[in-house]
Amino acid sequence: MAELCDLSAVELRRLIGQKSISPVELLASCLERIEAVNPALNAITATCIDRAKAEAKAAEKAVLAGDALGPLHGLPIGIKDLNETGGLKTTWGSPIYKDYVPEKDERMVAAVRRAGAIVVGKTNVPEFGAGANTNNPVWGPTGNPFDPARICGGSSGGSAVALATSMLPTCTGSDTGGSLRIPAAFCGVVGFRPSAGLVATERRPLGWTPISVQGPMGRSVADTLLLLQAQVSDDSRDPLATRVDPTDFAAIAPVDLSRLRVAVTEDFGRIPLDPRIRATFRERIDFIKNAFKSCEWRHPDMAEADEAFGIVRALNFLAAHKERYEKHRDKLGPNIVANYEQGLAMSAADAARGLLMQTRIYRAFQEFFRDVDLLICPTVSVPPFPVEQRYCAEIDGQKLPTYYAWLAPTYYLTLPAHPSISLPCGLEPTGTPFAMQLCGPARKDKFLLDAAAAVEALLQRDPRTARPLPDIEKLRSYHRPN
Repeated sequence: MAELCDLSAVELRRLIGQKSISPVELLASCLERIEAVNPALNAITATCIDRAKAEAKAAEKAVLAGDALGPLHGLPIGIKDLNETGGLKTTWGSPIYKDYVPEKDERMVAAVRRAGAIVVGKTNVPEFGAGANTNNPVWGPTGNPFDPARICGGSSGGSAVALATSMLPTCTGSDTGGSLRIPAAFCGVVGFRPSAGLVATERRPLGWTPISVQGPMGRSVADTLLLLQAQVSDDSRDPLATRVDPTDFAAIAPVDLSRLRVAVTEDFGRIPLDPRIRATFRERIDFIKNAFKSCEWRHPDMAEADEAFGIVRALNFLAAHKERYEKHRDKLGPNIVANYEQGLAMSAADAARGLLMQTRIYRAFQEFFRDVDLLICPTVSVPPFPVEQRYCAEIDGQKLPTYYAWLAPTYYLTLPAHPSISLPCGLEPTGTPFAMQLCGPARKDKFLLDAAAAVEALLQRDPRTARPLPDIEKLRSYHRPN
């Protein structure tokens, strides 16, 4: 039977504003669900329960007093463990920081708290967010809510699992090569990668590079938009931030799908894809294609995309991990070491070539979107694999060149920095959620969210494509292996 925590974030915020429910009872419902299923999944790590209870009581008093309420007022939230949280342990999944407690919140965390959200705890990540398997030496692995023996994706894996199981109604994430979109796909929720600078951050090492962004996740597009409204900012410390009005993201606007020109690609003509993912994607496209003005199989020119992403990603690792590599190399995992040393081996000419290739891909996307409103592709290349398997080394008989090459469907869309979103649409043949990825024109974030909500409504009409739900009762009795 559905409980209070199972309601959408939008509905919960409406009920709080109407005084129909209290933030105190909502938090209690979330804490009961966390106690019931987090032992099976390990999605939520460090917590601040006493502080959250005090803030819930204060939120209740504000409602009863008729005070002005923020868009997230009274909603419990999980913060990805790559974001600094004042007074709450922040580890980045690294032994180097296993006991680190920041003195203050970073900008985005402070913003969601000002909007009324109540931080309950941190959500699990891979070490420093590297790789899409949420497993680290501090907290251990996070399991998939549909099969805890398999991965949940990453690096925002803990957030995706917490949302899918209704442990929390809102959770934050971030994305470099797919870290918002991949766990959303594997767990049956929504992950939105915004345009760089829309969610301003003062912590991106290479401030002028759009490869890494922060953003929202939710159980629906509307829930995702609700969190985004609180996250957006034009903070001048982020050189890519631009003027933004949060009220522009206050509500979903209707979109007539029959007016949209859609391009579809299953593999960009070059990405290895598991046959089960390929077949499921084709089936889902057949289900929705007649809803659009046009739906054609075509893709932008992505030649050199793999090399470009490898170079730009390595530059990011050089900027972020120099001091850690030099002082604590023995405490760094193999993903961090491999990417840092990849960067060390590069020349200035290599770096320039990578940035030139990324620029060419961006300009090819602008040409492509002249007569296309949306690009749709799979979010992931494979179904989730066992948690003890660090990464996917082979797809459909083809060996992959790097530990992150299986993330290509998402990192291809990272390169041009267009907004993109992962939508759940039923299950794939192995029994875990399937998802499709929608990419919109450059800097048209609100249009993409509105269009995604219309596609989501279409998918929800049929049980074969509706958002799947994990079996909470089964998770209650699941025992994780030691």
